[in-house]
Amino acid sequence: MTYNSFDNPGLVKVLTFLQSHNTEYLSGQDLSDVLRISRVAVWKHIKKIQELGYIVESKQKLGYKLISNSELLLPWEITSNLKTKIIGQQAFYFDSIDSTQNQALKMTEEPNINGAVIVAAKQTGGRGRDGRKWMSPKGGIWISIILKPEFDISITTLFPIASSLALSIAIEKTFSIKPELKWPNDLTIKGKKVAGMLVDVSLESNRIENLVLGVGINFDVNVKQIEKSLKGTANFYGIASLSDQNQKVKPIQLVQTFLVELEKIYKNLNSKKIKEIINEWTIRSSTIGKNVELNTINGKIKGKAIKIDEDGSLILSENNKNYKVIAGDIIHMSK
Repeated sequence: MTYNSFDNPGLVKVLTFLQSHNTEYLSGQDLSDVLRISRVAVWKHIKKIQELGYIVESKQKLGYKLISNSELLLPWEITSNLKTKIIGQQAFYFDSIDSTQNQALKMTEEPNINGAVIVAAKQTGGRGRDGRKWMSPKGGIWISIILKPEFDISITTLFPIASSLALSIAIEKTFSIKPELKWPNDLTIKGKKVAGMLVDVSLESNRIENLVLGVGINFDVNVKQIEKSLKGTANFYGIASLSDQNQKVKPIQLVQTFLVELEKIYKNLNSKKIKEIINEWTIRSSTIGKNVELNTINGKIKGKAIKIDEDGSLILSENNKNYKVIAGDIIHMSK
């Protein structure tokens, strides 16, 4: 099952009318007259709306009444009243896909695709950094965002860090909790991973042609089941689920808030306002100030994490010497 934000105009018209009149019953004839479609078309759209998880009550002689919205991150739900100019103004939904990141990479060559969001209810081949397996069952939020940045190539390594900051702010605003940021791009709750970022970049003639941000959020997942599957894998340090913090928050609330915050940070990157991002990330970081051990391509490095550089690199201090680490798996030791 696949949907996008510019198809299904008849269905969206019927749904929008039901949503804006959800305190009353609307007859099939009323919907037909107002929307200028046949009653048969109205009935077909209502059936499809119900199949998508919306609860629509139907009463003889009264008509239809929307009782509750779908929990699915459908394209028209993402774009509806979204307060962004670029990010999220196009959306694509897949019931099941190998990877939203793979799909997004295929779509980068399409015209006018800047800011498009690809969403999947579940992924069969989700991946994390360095090609690691990412468990992506139903109940999580699995999205990729296609961007065509104006910023310099040197900032690409900072982008996942900046994106994790945007998600942290969004979670704080919707759930009223403060997740911590673990370098380079993980979000944690009580030391357990609740979300992560992945970036794929396409370069041409020393400029960024396309950038695809992949975001995995454990929104309402079976923590024990995922931990059972991932226990023993490299750098595993536990799983957290946002629904354990507040079950009243809907997925669409978090996604829309995240897209708004991401666009703010994206504009700051394009305007070279990097220090603001680094300062905000540092305030929320669980890494800075900790003694850490890093597994890098050049072997293990130990030291105290003192700050992140303007390109997102981690600066470590050991024996009065500073070391710059661009990438690696990090283990927090103690303060």
